[in-house]
Amino acid sequence: MRSLANFRMSLLFFLIAIFFFISSNAATFEIRNECPYTVWAAASPGGGRRLDRGQSWTLNVAAGTAMARIWGRTNCNFDGSGHGRCATGDCGALECKGWGVPPNTLAEYALNQFGNRDFIDISLVDGFNIPMDFSPTTGGCRGIRCTADINGQCPGELRVPSGCQNPCTVFKTNEYCCTNGQGSCGPTNFSKFFKTRCPDAYSYPQDDPTSTFTCPGGTNYRVVFCPGGNPRNYFPLEMVSDKSEE
Repeated sequence: MRSLANFRMSLLFFLIAIFFFISSNAATFEIRNECPYTVWAAASPGGGRRLDRGQSWTLNVAAGTAMARIWGRTNCNFDGSGHGRCATGDCGALECKGWGVPPNTLAEYALNQFGNRDFIDISLVDGFNIPMDFSPTTGGCRGIRCTADINGQCPGELRVPSGCQNPCTVFKTNEYCCTNGQGSCGPTNFSKFFKTRCPDAYSYPQDDPTSTFTCPGGTNYRVVFCPGGNPRNYFPLEMVSDKSEE
């Protein structure tokens, strides 16, 4: 009986230790909109939230979460039950259950991987719709951002209302999609367009060496749509066109 009680006590301490390890390595994400227009923030995991200018949304994400992303949606309309559509980043509902439809600028992350490290990146592999900053608020590691006027300078072949589409979605070939495995593709003129404007961001699917960054496990983060800069760069494409006619 005593050995059984000792086993139960040991198991209890083990579970408590696991709980505190997971809790201490969870991450908090503050998602803030500084755009001069409404952004419907989306997160997988996390759901979605309307953010008017200056508003924030805080997410608590469990340690060990991987293949996660945060993005912004533009020009959305939802009914009372939360169903609707957006011009960019659409997932079909206010509370996203999956990933959004390109084009959408992505903040991607995986928490507590390979030696208790977080991996973070900004990806333009799905195209671009909103300028973004993705930075740690603790942990002492560097942040990343993509704030160029990509919508205004987007190549004609990739231009769509409200954003700049990715070439894989447009052309659907391995040259741009890298679907034939590691090393099957390289930089293209389109990926170079994105890379020269946002050097820290993924510009094509196999752009890993210059685009993935690490932070200590347990770091907290902030994702900002339209961080401080030239406000003209921060309007969706059709809004820029409208303003040029004023």
